[in-house]
Amino acid sequence: MKAIDRYSVMKRPAEAFPPIDFIQEEIMTRTGYTAFLERKHHVVARAGRDVALEDIHPMLFPFQAQLVQWATRKGRSAIFADCGLGKTLMQLEWMRLVDEPCLIVCPLAVARQTIREAKRIGIDLKYARSQEDAAKFTITNYEMVGKFDPSQFGSVVLDESSILKSFDGKTRSRLIEMFSETPYRLCCTATPAPNDLSEFANHAEFLGICTREEMLSLFFVHDENGWRLKGHAQNAFYRWLASWAMMVKTPSDIGFEDDGFILPKLDAKPVWIEGDALEFAQANGMLFPMGLGGIQGRSQVRRMTIEDKVDRAASIINGHHEQWLVWCGLNDEGRQLKQRIPDAVLIEGSDTIERKEAAIESFVAGLTKVLISKPSIFGFGVNLQNCHNVLFLGLNDSYETWYQAVRRCWRFGQKNPVNVRVVLSDLESAIWENVMSKEQTAEKTSREMIKNVAQYEIEELGLGMTQRSEYQIDDRHGESWHMMRGDCVERLAELKSESIDLSVFSPPFLDLYVYSDSERDIGNSRTEVEFYEHFGYMLDGLVRVLKPGRIVVCHVAQVPAKLIVDGYIGLKDFRGMIISAFLDKGFVYHGDITIDKNPQAQAVRTHSKGLLFAQLHKDASWLRPGLADYLLVFRKPGDNAVPIKPDISNDDWIEWAHPVWYGMRESDTLHVAEARAEPDERHVAPLQLGVIRRCVKLWSNPGEKVLSPFAGIGSEGYQSLLEDRRFVGIELKDTYFEAACRNLEAATMKRHQLLLPIMDEVAK
Repeated sequence: MKAIDRYSVMKRPAEAFPPIDFIQEEIMTRTGYTAFLERKHHVVARAGRDVALEDIHPMLFPFQAQLVQWATRKGRSAIFADCGLGKTLMQLEWMRLVDEPCLIVCPLAVARQTIREAKRIGIDLKYARSQEDAAKFTITNYEMVGKFDPSQFGSVVLDESSILKSFDGKTRSRLIEMFSETPYRLCCTATPAPNDLSEFANHAEFLGICTREEMLSLFFVHDENGWRLKGHAQNAFYRWLASWAMMVKTPSDIGFEDDGFILPKLDAKPVWIEGDALEFAQANGMLFPMGLGGIQGRSQVRRMTIEDKVDRAASIINGHHEQWLVWCGLNDEGRQLKQRIPDAVLIEGSDTIERKEAAIESFVAGLTKVLISKPSIFGFGVNLQNCHNVLFLGLNDSYETWYQAVRRCWRFGQKNPVNVRVVLSDLESAIWENVMSKEQTAEKTSREMIKNVAQYEIEELGLGMTQRSEYQIDDRHGESWHMMRGDCVERLAELKSESIDLSVFSPPFLDLYVYSDSERDIGNSRTEVEFYEHFGYMLDGLVRVLKPGRIVVCHVAQVPAKLIVDGYIGLKDFRGMIISAFLDKGFVYHGDITIDKNPQAQAVRTHSKGLLFAQLHKDASWLRPGLADYLLVFRKPGDNAVPIKPDISNDDWIEWAHPVWYGMRESDTLHVAEARAEPDERHVAPLQLGVIRRCVKLWSNPGEKVLSPFAGIGSEGYQSLLEDRRFVGIELKDTYFEAACRNLEAATMKRHQLLLPIMDEVAK
């Protein structure tokens, strides 16, 4: 008996494998395939115009000029830059370089500051409240944007564009619809919170990049904790994000020096007043104090403690000779404080736009000592770095309100340490702790996101190349088996034409970033069209290497349709689509087999409402049968040169010829836990060994060669070796490839163990 050889390991570049029987047509196919893979990169194409850095106004810092050059080239983009990094100058210079009639839309009281900045770089920017007053370069407030005709503008800028999420859905949708045909679009705002999907989605939709639903279906998964990035989607998401948005907290994030952009010290402290806990408890029907409770309790405490807070706030401010910016949340808070500080200016939502703008102008000029207002009025975009003393008269749980309100004064360009005092009752300590906790989390996650996206931003800006994961191939051989790591399309091209006797495999299903982030992964396709184009390249290779008249068995199941992705809950006919793909490549549809599955086991595993007993008694219109597996059988046209003579009985054939295979145990699979990588979103589900056994015995002879272009952990090869066949497998993912090699080695050992009694008997 031949000794069992340990498999050899060979790692070498793709060019070291000269193609066998490689025809010119395939060379053309591979060239087209390379271009197809490039198209699969999830990046946003440029839609603007090229400008040279020397054409950008010299007043801009180098990092600002680089961002403007990029945004002009992209045409539709977002600049997420922290407060004080010069977003106003960048958007004005972008507008000048695009040189189309432009409408800048900004928050209240920002327009005057923007006009002043425009004059500094020689741009004539006009403030208008309707289309009748518009000029080539026009600026208006969000409140007035409905009075303009978007068709009259070739470009649009949303200043402080994060304000989009503060609008109701109707207003936000109107903005998106208004400028959907505008060729050039730019959004400018501070760096968004990393977990704020609505902010990314709002911007992507306004810029015409994708809808919220498309973004979620591409990169995110929904679980018990809400929406989160898929494990294998991290790099792809950040690459995609950097292709239309630049996220910058400091210039060094994109490779520049931070000189002149260092924030001054921030001294933020709560100022506690004593609250009557017993009074609050009794007012809420409690015998003893039991915390704030929800929104109602927080509001009640805030109103109960207004007078004491105003007293403390007035004593702080009246003891200072410097300017103070006061943020309140209730009209009564602002009005009572105004009475205690006679020279203070109070601005409320009901005040006219003219009065609001005049108040900001006076405060910026230093003519007003104390300005009192709400973050909802002046909390976005306004540069108030003339002041370095901020007081919050009460606080809510919103971190963004806190962040934006503080950043009006604490920003790059501020020359003094910024003092922030938050007047709270001791009953509201939970609010302060909540906001501070959110701040720490936001800073940590924001820094992490900046680090992840920076490498792709630097490449987008043309300042360097991203260190991408190198595509590697590997070949390992054992007794009667050959495993090939790599792209099945390219590696199939290395196999000799008409050298395969049978192919059995499970293809990737329509699901992004479940097992890898590679564009070579057929499952990582944005659309069904892209999936079938990629799958078609594999079928081109498969039909070439299969012998005429021989069989391919493709294992599939129907794919559930998801509301967020497909717009409905139901099933997609993946089975029918695979059949069509095979037919398009010239295969003959030979038959199919249904594999019986346990619907109760599916219900427990998937929690599908269509299978649950609760739905049976609630509304049976949602009930559906359990999902079966299917073996789709195809034949390559032509005459089979070597007859297949299965070693099975007539009784076996009676059972196997049935269109439904019963008794296939779902647990009859190879162990997969060791092959699963941590970011994998789903356990790999190998084909049952009993199913593979039937296919191999029925459609191949002993000693013939079985192929799986999606070998996974090697199930098809494992069973083929036990049935005395040879095996060739291709697998893209390294952890599955390694597991497959181990399983094939184990099958070799097991086959020899099974043969030993027979050999001993022969020897006798």
